[in-house]
Amino acid sequence: MKIENFKFNERGLNRFFGPLESKIMDVLWNGSEMAIKEVQLKLEQEKAINFNTVMTVMNRLVDKEILEKRIEGRTSLYKPVLTKQTFLENQSKELTHELIDEFGTLVVSHMLDALEDVDQVLLDKLEQKIKDLKGK
Repeated sequence: MKIENFKFNERGLNRFFGPLESKIMDVLWNGSEMAIKEVQLKLEQEKAINFNTVMTVMNRLVDKEILEKRIEGRTSLYKPVLTKQTFLENQSKELTHELIDEFGTLVVSHMLDALEDVDQVLLDKLEQKIKDLKGK
């Protein structure tokens, strides 16, 4: 699943989703399979929100294949298709490939410049990955 509208000027999940979509995803990633009413009640802890609005957004997330919907009796239950970690890994990988395809060595150079501020563990992983790639 690829998110088409990545927003560079946003932070966190808002880079991939609208504000309400982000909040809904956070609720579902931090919980289990939930009905719309349960999600609405969690969101209402911050501010009042209409049930129909939550339902519409959740069903749109189903259409985008971000959420799965399962019917149990008269209740629709929703859960994320991917874990938050897997979702973020997939999106960052997709974004990285797109940047490299479009800007090539410029992006790699800027990524290397950014490594000045990372911890040694990440640098060790990168060094091992480079060794593995050279060994192929």
